[in-house]
Amino acid sequence: MAAKTTSTKKKTTSTKKTTAKRTSAPRNSSTGKFSAEERAAMKEYAQELKAQKNKEDGKKMLQAAIAKMKEPDRTMAKRVDALIMAAAPDLAQRTWYGMPAYARDDKVVCFFQDAQKFKSRYATFGFSDEASLDKGGMWPTSFALMKLTAAEEKQIAALVKKAVR
Repeated sequence: MAAKTTSTKKKTTSTKKTTAKRTSAPRNSSTGKFSAEERAAMKEYAQELKAQKNKEDGKKMLQAAIAKMKEPDRTMAKRVDALIMAAAPDLAQRTWYGMPAYARDDKVVCFFQDAQKFKSRYATFGFSDEASLDKGGMWPTSFALMKLTAAEEKQIAALVKKAVR
């Protein structure tokens, strides 16, 4: 019997290499360096880290951040600071991303963001995930502030007390 031979042809496939395309623009396409705002933010963050170790330094940074704000946010921030310290005097005053913030065990619980920070039409009072505000499957973590009346002040004090319990 004669052996039957079969011939198999190999398919050739193209193994053309492709390069990945950039999905975002570089920081500064002309020089590849950080912008002045980015450098300032990095310096500010380094100062915040140092201030965490000293309660007085944190308080000074918070007061300086409030002093830089424009009205009416500056007045609101001063009042929010007083409300928070009255409601939870054990919280440490500091800054967080350049905003006035209040921490427990070096972890931010709540913060005040002025409207100019992100060119918003209102200031924001918010809580981090360290705050004990959990209620059901969904709850608010930040509030828009256009002005502070006695009602808002009462609500902020109650929320801060709940957040730190």
